[in-house]
Amino acid sequence: SAVDISFFPEDPFALDGLAREKGATTVVDCGVAPGASNLLVGHVAALLDSVSEVSIFVGGLPVQRFWPFEYRAPFSPVDVIEEYTRPARLVENGKVVVKPALSELEQLDFAGIGTLEAFNTDGLRTLLRTVKAKNMREKTLRYPGHAEKIRLLRDSGFFSREEVKVGQTSVRPLDLTARLLFDQWRFREGEEDLTVMRVQVEGTKGGRKYRYRYDLLDRYDPQTGLSSMARTTGFTASVTVRLLLEGKFSEPGIVPPEFLGRDEAAFRFILDELRKRNVQYREQIEELDAA
Repeated sequence: SAVDISFFPEDPFALDGLAREKGATTVVDCGVAPGASNLLVGHVAALLDSVSEVSIFVGGLPVQRFWPFEYRAPFSPVDVIEEYTRPARLVENGKVVVKPALSELEQLDFAGIGTLEAFNTDGLRTLLRTVKAKNMREKTLRYPGHAEKIRLLRDSGFFSREEVKVGQTSVRPLDLTARLLFDQWRFREGEEDLTVMRVQVEGTKGGRKYRYRYDLLDRYDPQTGLSSMARTTGFTASVTVRLLLEGKFSEPGIVPPEFLGRDEAAFRFILDELRKRNVQYREQIEELDAA
């Protein structure tokens, strides 16, 4: 069996038959988002009769904001740029649609942080296949003004992978941009980060309409020196490993985290173990007007 957090463009379900044949429980996309976000969506989708809206907002941010980007990358700038260029897949009126990354900018308020901006990114992953919803979207969160600067770079060709001639040298704009941004986006020793996520699911149960909301605000841990992104990503994966090792979930095949969310015991185990590590998702359930 295995628990994986890495991104890969291939369809993980292509290996489902092989995993079942070998009796292997293979949990994919098991970070914070995708990962914990899928877990929460899968849990609520299993509780409801039908799902109308799924919204995931997530971002890793520096506590201190430095001009011009007000951003630090907890992983490779090239991977961040990939998020800013890969077309975003969403669900609208029950159908998968594709929109540009960084599109449909909006602002949201978060307690303890303030106003953040949100834009489309391609983070739904397996949810596009496993959860039936009328509308579903995932958006990345940044401090206001970040997306406009990134769009300027993208639309001016700075993220292009096509070589251009500069004097006697050929260079890919993406390579130069990543090299320049690497130092600007690098966390310095002692700099603190935070992770913010909001997962909201609306749907009906027994003729009544409900909204489930989960909020996460996690911060750098000065006692351990662990960044918030390391905590929220790594603990989700390690707790899931423990789930499998203790035999609390053993269904063979490709298992995206939303499948774990459908299993009440597995869902509670993961959230309880995360809570012990002070990674806490606050749950709000609201009954809306009758469906």
